[in-house]
Amino acid sequence: MAREEAFKLLFQNEMNKQVEQHYQNNFIEQLVNGVSEQQEQIDQIIEKYLINWTIDRISLVDKIILRIALYEILSIEDIPHAVSINEAIELAHKYGDEKSSKFINGILSKIIKKGDIIR
Repeated sequence: MAREEAFKLLFQNEMNKQVEQHYQNNFIEQLVNGVSEQQEQIDQIIEKYLINWTIDRISLVDKIILRIALYEILSIEDIPHAVSINEAIELAHKYGDEKSSKFINGILSKIIKKGDIIR
């Protein structure tokens, strides 16, 4: 539920930059602030693994889900990578289109397998 709430807040931020944030718990706040602060670095990593695409062509829903999962993988040591990927896939099933979950799983799996994750 926390990831879903963070997803909604980050989506609102993209649509309207002046949304006042109200966090239900510290984990939501950590996700929203962490993704926002590290967005440029996260997007660069994502873009490195896109084939014949740019980050701007990814749907906003998929982009935000990828950012949350990658932030967790990069910055929160006590969450296993598999958990972050599984949670991202669940969000994709709920908010993305029929191809979102496979796309997100593919990108995150490539990033982890290629070793770009250094904590």
